[in-house]
Amino acid sequence: MADLHDHGTHHAMLDTSDPARYRASRRVTLVSLAINTLLAAGQVVIGIFGHSQALVADGIHTLSDIATDLLVLFAIKHGAKAADAEHPYGHGRIETAITVVLGAALIAVASGIAINAGIRLRQPGPLPLPDILTLWVAAVTILAKEGLYRYTVHAADRYQSNLLRANAWHHRSDAISSVIVFVGIVGSRAGYPYLDALAALGVAMMITQIGWHLGWSAIKELIDTALSKEEVAKIRDAILGVQGVKALHMLRTRRTGGHALVDVHILVDSKISVSEGHYISETVRLHICEVLDSVSDVMVHIDPEDDELAMPTLGLPLRQEFLGELNRNLVGIEEATQIKKASLHYLNGQIHVVLYLPVDIVQGETQRALLLQRFRDAVQDNPQVGSLDLCYL
Repeated sequence: MADLHDHGTHHAMLDTSDPARYRASRRVTLVSLAINTLLAAGQVVIGIFGHSQALVADGIHTLSDIATDLLVLFAIKHGAKAADAEHPYGHGRIETAITVVLGAALIAVASGIAINAGIRLRQPGPLPLPDILTLWVAAVTILAKEGLYRYTVHAADRYQSNLLRANAWHHRSDAISSVIVFVGIVGSRAGYPYLDALAALGVAMMITQIGWHLGWSAIKELIDTALSKEEVAKIRDAILGVQGVKALHMLRTRRTGGHALVDVHILVDSKISVSEGHYISETVRLHICEVLDSVSDVMVHIDPEDDELAMPTLGLPLRQEFLGELNRNLVGIEEATQIKKASLHYLNGQIHVVLYLPVDIVQGETQRALLLQRFRDAVQDNPQVGSLDLCYL
């Protein structure tokens, strides 16, 4: 007796490593590192000698960018590694972990800026007037940071990198903070000396908000938060649009690095062949990848029945053990010795059996009906048998 049908799980894994993505991320980050180094030196030095606390604060902020750029370089180098035996899903979570560190660094820097600005506001006596040169440095910083934002976010969108996107918004936050610094310096020179310190406080508040947003988003990814409702709805529609899929359940999604992962159970006809079930699952995988470019891994579990509702089939004997019991049940039926193959269907907590006999073993519908009844009577006391049918080849 040989098996005819089977059902199981189809797991499709795509390589998450992308050399082009790595090279682009590395190039963008190196450009950012070079520009931030020049800006930080100019902001801190001119801010100190030009008596602008807001510009010094902005320079310290830029110094934090240098540190985070180095972290980003580390993350993209190791996060771009291909999947291996110890990391079958790749190394994308390195990017996510570094993004958490980046968010925490932003919050820490913002706290330091706010404390220093508060101390300065509480100092007695007149505040020194910022030099005109600090105004020019602030203006150059605005342009440089906005340019870095646009350059980085373009690469982030092209390669679906949340880490680059986080760093891009870091540049945008720098540009906005530099605008605040610019306004503060202008106000101080116009006769409102406290505006420079207040601008530093404004920068700190804005950096805190952005750091929290980036860090919390990365933490949600680390704890396997699902994709958005809109993305999940697209995936669901794509699955149900595949011919042969009767229903779906246990649809689970998550992100790792710049990639999305999908697990799903699909319900198919219980009597189809293994190859047809595999083909349906492969079609489901392709449809999901078509509707969401970020999906890199899909695991499709094929169910012949709804395993959330039906009786569990676990605990039933596997083929060889069951066929041994079946042969003992059929002892005494001479035709049973000529069984050519058997199909076993594990459904609703029982095994439904189809036995294949030679077409000429009996003649006429009446004789076939009598033979079927003899087979069924022989297994009626076997609680594992849900049904038994005969086919003729």
